[in-house]
Amino acid sequence: MLTRRHIRIKVMQSAYSFSHRENSKLADEFAFFENSVSQAYNLHLSILALIKAVMDFTEDQLKTYEKLGSAEIKFHHLKTLSENKVLTMIQKHPILEKKLQTKKFIKWDLEFVFLKDLMQKMTSDTFFKAYEQLEDSTWEEDLKWFTKCFKNNIASSNYLYDYIEDQQITWIDDLPLVNTFLSKSFKQLQEGIPESLSFPDFEKQHEDIVFGRTLLEKVIVNDEQLQNELEGKTPNWDTDRIAQIDNVILKIAIAELLYFPSIPSKVTLNEYLEIAKDYSTPNSNNFVNGVLDKLVKEFEQENRLNKTGRGLL
Repeated sequence: MLTRRHIRIKVMQSAYSFSHRENSKLADEFAFFENSVSQAYNLHLSILALIKAVMDFTEDQLKTYEKLGSAEIKFHHLKTLSENKVLTMIQKHPILEKKLQTKKFIKWDLEFVFLKDLMQKMTSDTFFKAYEQLEDSTWEEDLKWFTKCFKNNIASSNYLYDYIEDQQITWIDDLPLVNTFLSKSFKQLQEGIPESLSFPDFEKQHEDIVFGRTLLEKVIVNDEQLQNELEGKTPNWDTDRIAQIDNVILKIAIAELLYFPSIPSKVTLNEYLEIAKDYSTPNSNNFVNGVLDKLVKEFEQENRLNKTGRGLL
């Protein structure tokens, strides 16, 4: 699920944390990095758990209306939602049930106000109104409505954004990636085949995690040497004027250039320019680009870039 860029971002976060903590040990930063990676997978499950919680809440509301003998027109939208075959698959998915029992996740059932608000948003837009008019909707119609609903009401929820920010510091960076992964996964769902719902395996990203750990180790162990590589490369900038995050990004990029021969220099430059664009100041992209361009030329002249193969993206 995680891309190499996402792994690099998590290395950046760990290295930045290291630069702000006194007496921090390499083992502490390894633990921070690996926890950050595993938390991305927990976020994936937490959003699936949210969808399940909305369905559980809808069914509870539906039972209440039925017990009160309310006219069906008052709860027809709830009935339509509860009968959606895609939502039902997710709600009752055996693997999701098992995973939610083995780990501690957000107790969405305690977030009554949010669940009620989310359910109302899911059932009040014009797309749902048209979907609600269908009689005996097909799997394809259920899926079409749900994928659009997920994009418009769940993935874009400001409440969800604010809520997860308070739950786990790294989830804000993970949320766009997880939502994109879920959106693609939902489109692949097949009727009557629970296995068609993807559950990414943390263990299967072993190679990427090893890459991240190794990169983080090179940055921390060689911190002084990497800092020295920057000396004289920023003539128009005093050291204390360089944004600290830029300094961290540059040192990680240098470490990747020097210690990872299988990764092409062009890949490294592009990756860290994009990271600087997203995580630092408006001028960082040009600044980081200028510094890395100088360094690559210098390293090439000194035959310090021993690149082999096309490398890994």
